[in-house]
Amino acid sequence: MLTPEGDPVADAFVLSHPEQLDRLRAACPEAAPAAVLAGDPCFDRMLAARCHRDRFRRALGVHDGQRLVVLNSTWNPDSLFGDGGAEDLLPALLPRLVSELPLDEYRLAAVLHPNIWQGHGPGQVRAWTDRARRAGLALVDPLEGWRQAVIAADVVIGDFGSVSYYAAALGTPVLVGTASHHTLDEDSPVAAFVREAPRLDAYGPLEKQLATVIASHRPLRGPAEFTTSAPGESAALLRRAFYELAGLDEPTGPALLDPLPLPPYEPRVCTAPVRVVTRVAANGVSVTRYADPRHEPDGASGYVHTAVHEDTLDPGVLSHADVIHRQGPGDDPRLEGPEAWAVRTLARFPHCSVAAYVTGPTECVVRTRDGVTLRLTGEPGGGDPTAWVSALHGARAEGRTARELVATGLVVVTGSAAHTVSVSPPR
Repeated sequence: MLTPEGDPVADAFVLSHPEQLDRLRAACPEAAPAAVLAGDPCFDRMLAARCHRDRFRRALGVHDGQRLVVLNSTWNPDSLFGDGGAEDLLPALLPRLVSELPLDEYRLAAVLHPNIWQGHGPGQVRAWTDRARRAGLALVDPLEGWRQAVIAADVVIGDFGSVSYYAAALGTPVLVGTASHHTLDEDSPVAAFVREAPRLDAYGPLEKQLATVIASHRPLRGPAEFTTSAPGESAALLRRAFYELAGLDEPTGPALLDPLPLPPYEPRVCTAPVRVVTRVAANGVSVTRYADPRHEPDGASGYVHTAVHEDTLDPGVLSHADVIHRQGPGDDPRLEGPEAWAVRTLARFPHCSVAAYVTGPTECVVRTRDGVTLRLTGEPGGGDPTAWVSALHGARAEGRTARELVATGLVVVTGSAAHTVSVSPPR
């Protein structure tokens, strides 16, 4: 009730667009005089931060040529992460996304409404998403990091919540994963957006749907038009309204909003077993990797092998891994250095052909079963070093010698991106 006793319960109802004022007048005309059109400060902060999109992508460990897929769910029984009913798609969707999308061509992140974390508890949320996180999913801070993730996204999978609407307002492709939106006002812009946005087929091939919605994307007019009627002006409008309500003179100088902070660096660490297909061609070594796949990759006509992180949940899979790797500082005293760790790893697992120690985002140390130690070095943003290791392993399986690789280096092809990697003896 906005007017329980005939008068508005608040001195001001802040609205972002005249369309909301029209609906307020229709629903509760007594409250309309207290309405203040002041734009949307949240969206203004996002608009101002779009110039930092590349930084936000790097903070999430997105490599050149990779697509960032952001999943989001609001707090509602009919949302993507609902109450377990027929429309509760996200828990079932996550394992399929991480196993069906090529690891080096897609980066996955999830934005869950703060009330999901509060209502179920962080432990339960992390338990529900554990398998996907071990396959590389990033859980984004629901208060401080979601705007940056939406700005960084290439495509968003969501529902009728505000995150999906903001993404569409920025012009980002959005796939709506829920059909039910009976709690929405059918005349509202959000309801119109849900009706018009492309629909996710949760049971169809996922990579094809993502590629199609990106390739055929045409921004919807509604979200861009109705999110705010005063883009970039909300700080000034809000300050003016607040000082008028307080009966004070407004300060001179510009009214400004805090800029969106740069999130902490969160590279993807995949501890789930990875099935890898490599093919040696004239233009380099193509690498296609699938995290925790439910089935053998389709069309696996190249050299197929398994790569496993040393800290995988099931240590039993290490006994039949072709490549074993880990990440960490090169001077970690607990491991006695990359080469010593690799020597011990190969001795411990006789089936393993290659042990690789990733010392940073652009380099790693590799030791092969025949006793050759090499250092792989790439450019910033030039892909995942563990993909380079699989490329090297695939090249050696096809007959390339360590001497040849040192002389020529590696060109690692993942999807449409090609990354040049130098191969050298360790320093």
